[in-house]
Amino acid sequence: MRTHRVLTTLGCALSAVLATAWTTTAPTPAPRPVTEVRTDDGVVRGTAHDGYRTFEGIPYAAPPKGALRWAAPRPAAPWHGVRDATRPAHACPQATGEVPGGSTDEDCLHANVTAPDGADPAHPRPVIVWLHGGGFTTGAGASYDAHRMAVRGDVVVVTVDYRLGALGFLAHDGLPGSGTFGLADQQAALRWVRAGIGAFGGDAHQVTLAGESAGGYSVCAQLASPAARGLFDRAIIESGPCTGTPDHPFAPSSAPLATARAAGEDLTAKAGCGGARDALACLRRVSVPRLLAAQDTDQQPAYDTPLLPADPAAAITAGRYHHVPVLIGSNHDEGNGWAAGIIQAGNPVTAETWPDVVSAFFPAPGQAEAIVHAYPVHGTDGGPVFGAVIGDADFACPTARTRTLLAAHVPTWRYEFADEHAPPLTSGTPPFPLGAPHASELPYLFDLGGRPRDLTAAQHRLADTMIDYWTRFARTGSPDGPSSPHWSRRTVQSLAPDRVAPTRTAELRHHCAFWDAP
Repeated sequence: MRTHRVLTTLGCALSAVLATAWTTTAPTPAPRPVTEVRTDDGVVRGTAHDGYRTFEGIPYAAPPKGALRWAAPRPAAPWHGVRDATRPAHACPQATGEVPGGSTDEDCLHANVTAPDGADPAHPRPVIVWLHGGGFTTGAGASYDAHRMAVRGDVVVVTVDYRLGALGFLAHDGLPGSGTFGLADQQAALRWVRAGIGAFGGDAHQVTLAGESAGGYSVCAQLASPAARGLFDRAIIESGPCTGTPDHPFAPSSAPLATARAAGEDLTAKAGCGGARDALACLRRVSVPRLLAAQDTDQQPAYDTPLLPADPAAAITAGRYHHVPVLIGSNHDEGNGWAAGIIQAGNPVTAETWPDVVSAFFPAPGQAEAIVHAYPVHGTDGGPVFGAVIGDADFACPTARTRTLLAAHVPTWRYEFADEHAPPLTSGTPPFPLGAPHASELPYLFDLGGRPRDLTAAQHRLADTMIDYWTRFARTGSPDGPSSPHWSRRTVQSLAPDRVAPTRTAELRHHCAFWDAP
């Protein structure tokens, strides 16, 4: 059996495959009428569609390159004339994956705005600011076509790019902002929204911060960041529980500054700057491709820092976070995609190999034996059992804990996405049915990569219901409404085409008592 690090890398590689699946280039659209909006920085020209308008690639901060590489985000420079906003800007630097061919352009701090017709400064709509996932290493705001959410929910949606990888989360002695540059970018985008979204018809006093996976964990970090106070009014966390820890490597988490600095020293050496008199000056001269080659597969924000004084898990546990309503949830089969990828990479999970597989991920004395007993493998069910361990340990049970902690102080609503026939996000045939794995809820909320959603009629109805829940929450602070099943804060809303209904038994499908035991 391979090492824990190798298996984790395989899982991360699967995430990149998942991302690649939704970025097939869409057909070139026919020319559209243009629309213009005057912002504080200048006029932007967007695209008028049937029922909505889009403005893409609007800078919310100055390009973080040259002397601004690894510096706090600075205001964007105003422009003269009309700025074209009819096509996406470059994604932040990353290897190939969700972004075909990857990106090496550091001029990437941009926002994309989708506004329904009728939204204008005199009639502002609630705003949803979306933070993409991707392990803090990959992803792009432009991957998420939000027009269905904007039109059906009558909201303004802003998708955001923020610095990723080592460029977003490097920690180094003497470097202000160490380990949190990507989080600082998100806050700069939120300040931009507060100051200027009214020009697009958004209500700057009704801003919901939302995200999935690393984007969901980013929402947790912003809840815990004193610097984010007053920047948003509600929060949506999808598959990014705030109580994630490094020993559960598939879910996002943060790291203490000392650990982040050690990782920074390792990157400095790999980039060829370990022996330099001024290592930071040397690093700022290193090419982006070389930095991407030197960085770890996944990244983590650092805590014990001015922007993030405490681990979000500790802050949430202590009640020291911004008290705003929260909608939080996860998918029923979060771990199945990773389990399938690891099996397909040549690591079979059978009754014979199962103890070794578990030991690779849970090396604490006695823990592996207890997991094997709680999650026995029989016959050919090794894949789903492995997926259940990953899903329960990293997502379902931490989400339940996070919900309980949040509910002690703020209105908190929890869902579980449970469509066992959710469209696959990858091509090919997996070694076992994946059910509702990580990220499978996203096509119900967005057209990923600009592609229309490949959903059945029943799934389209579920997608409409989910958009209704999400946007109603953004409007009122509660997803509940007269046209949908009653959603109590004491229950979990199960979301599937054949059952959109509250349940008190969601935790019973997961071994949360096992993972919560001391």
